[in-house]
Amino acid sequence: MYNIREWRHVFKLDPNKAISDEQLESVCESGTDSILVGGTDGVTLDNTLNLLARIRRFSVPCVLEISNLESITPGFDFFFVPTVLNSTNPKWMTDLHREAVKSYGEFINWDEMLVEGYCMLNPDSKAFQATDSKLIDNEDVLAYAMIAEKMFHLPIFYIEYSGMYGDPALVRQVYQKLENTLLFYGGGIENSAQAKEMAERADVIVVGNLIYENTEAALQTVNAVKTTQKLEKRKAFN
Repeated sequence: MYNIREWRHVFKLDPNKAISDEQLESVCESGTDSILVGGTDGVTLDNTLNLLARIRRFSVPCVLEISNLESITPGFDFFFVPTVLNSTNPKWMTDLHREAVKSYGEFINWDEMLVEGYCMLNPDSKAFQATDSKLIDNEDVLAYAMIAEKMFHLPIFYIEYSGMYGDPALVRQVYQKLENTLLFYGGGIENSAQAKEMAERADVIVVGNLIYENTEAALQTVNAVKTTQKLEKRKAFN
């Protein structure tokens, strides 16, 4: 069984986006810790199964981030279940989760399922709008991080800027707050320098859009993250 607490770098692939066999091979053989499969729209059972079959030619761990009930399928190493903490719609907090458990509860291997507490922070992104998220300030983000860890005991807290590079100072503040919950960061990473900057401040860096925009630059983020040490916890902020 893979240990996600040892992960530092993850590539996110969208079943609704085209990727060549050559690109996919380079991504899967890059040394990344995992491939996360998921997207905001157009994710179906057919395109999810197709991408899963192509990834399974390689030894890299493969995770399904569940975005709708129709695309759920066995065959992944883990299933990540988002709950959007700053959504105004209960559908994205617990309603979809209830429906999933009603339909599949007796078949779920709970050891393979991990809940991600999301904060959506880019109001211009499709993900922010699709999940009916509300714009929040930094203090709210820190509060949600504490709720995720201390109240809900979630394994993952995910800061998602989805297409926009985020605030390194905020990411660092959140990282300093969390003790056991892992901090995932995703959004707007375009080069190794940005990957390194966020890798100092988060447990896991997720690189997605860059794969489709500049595959070579995306590949370079793996080594940048793997050679970056995280900042020590509980240090005074600069």
